[in-house]
Amino acid sequence: MGFELLTERLRLREMTAGDLDFVASMLADPQVMKFYPQVYSRDEARAWLERQLVRYAEHGHGLWLVEDRQTFQPVGQVGLVLQELPWGCEPEIGYLIHSPFWRRGCATEAARAVRDHAFRSCDMNRVISLIRPINEPSQGVARKLGMQVERETEFKNLQHLVFTVGRPSELEFTSSE
Repeated sequence: MGFELLTERLRLREMTAGDLDFVASMLADPQVMKFYPQVYSRDEARAWLERQLVRYAEHGHGLWLVEDRQTFQPVGQVGLVLQELPWGCEPEIGYLIHSPFWRRGCATEAARAVRDHAFRSCDMNRVISLIRPINEPSQGVARKLGMQVERETEFKNLQHLVFTVGRPSELEFTSSE
């Protein structure tokens, strides 16, 4: 069946070619892509999805499809992506929720599960999120994950804040559940 990460309401899983319609719809939505340079065509969405398949094969993670566990309705993509930055490679928690599912806590719930997976199963010592300074909703999600701004950097020709959170001690792991 492949990778699966469950939360109370959500299921994160590897995407397949069959998820293209949802991914293309989400990446073509001007509201969803407000903080990206452009909306994506269907061909660009296909390339986006194919990049995730390569990431799964090479790294064991990438952006995963997020589904409602009760309805199996896809709501977005959240995952762990290695990003090349001026100071080195960093694991990033990325999240993108389709606009019909905003303001329901899906990004926070899924990103929290990805953060915990990165620390527990991938043995990472820290994770980041790259967020545009004008993207206040995403900054709010990062703060709910315990992230703080470490610095600002240019990424893909746009200014981004680098939010970070370090691996908690085992005591913190136990008490936060």
